[in-house]
Amino acid sequence: MGSNEFNSSTEANFRLFDDKNTATLSSLGFPQKTLPPPPPIEVMTSEVLPDTKYHLDPVNVGGLTLLKGRVSTRDVFSLSNSDLVPGKYEGGLKLWEGSLDLIEALSSEVQEGRLTFAGKRVLELGCGHGLPGIFASLKGSEAVHFQDFNAEVLRCLTIPNVTHNIESNLHFAPGVEVTRNSLETRFFSGDWGDMEHLLPLGSNACHVGCAPPDKRGGYDIILMAETVYSISSLPNLYKLIKKCLSESNGVVYMAAKKYYFGVGGGSSQFLSIVEEDGAFTYSLIKDIANGSSNVRGVWKLQRK
Repeated sequence: MGSNEFNSSTEANFRLFDDKNTATLSSLGFPQKTLPPPPPIEVMTSEVLPDTKYHLDPVNVGGLTLLKGRVSTRDVFSLSNSDLVPGKYEGGLKLWEGSLDLIEALSSEVQEGRLTFAGKRVLELGCGHGLPGIFASLKGSEAVHFQDFNAEVLRCLTIPNVTHNIESNLHFAPGVEVTRNSLETRFFSGDWGDMEHLLPLGSNACHVGCAPPDKRGGYDIILMAETVYSISSLPNLYKLIKKCLSESNGVVYMAAKKYYFGVGGGSSQFLSIVEEDGAFTYSLIKDIANGSSNVRGVWKLQRK
């Protein structure tokens, strides 16, 4: 996941996406003073941590069999099994249901001719496992960049997931349009408030530590799942999307729950920011209300 919206000097475990309203900010006891987020960095594929225990499981979604890793929060962060430890771990080692919702919606968009990844530049924000970005990689994208708050998540989970999925699908897998030399993948960590200075956007002036800018300017497609859980992070997330998305036919796909109890965020709160700003249109393309969990949906946003 993606942003440093809470911080605490204590490692309080918080079940972030519980459907019951059992926690509030005040009851969690978080202090008002916040710690600075980690500096934004590009994580290289050579930085994978080989000693981390990593297990692969198959996931059938969107007409493909993808591989997802299993990594223990105890091994990576020295924490018990937690959804979130504010300021230290933002939930990226867990596979959230919104990621699978997003892939299913993307698959439908492709099948119905409303979306193509061929030759496109894609950014997945708050990627965690990175499965939506991996789906985009296997569907012919020119470049897919993955962003997460925690560099450890990228080193221990995202990069291995990307590597294993691309390698396992190189040879004649149905519906796969990727070759070893046709795809650029890059990985970036840090807070959403700092990302625009690191990502390779066409408008970025090059500086020390900056990724080389892309002359076309911005990403054609931005993907994000379960990124709108904290109301305090939403302004930075929205500003980053506006900065990163291509001015020409750029599109955002967002999977989210309607509400995230205890942290104040949700699709409704994010879309109210979008509506107030007035720069984007949005539509609900997939609605999941099966009674077994919080109401979920996948939204499509485009510049006016």
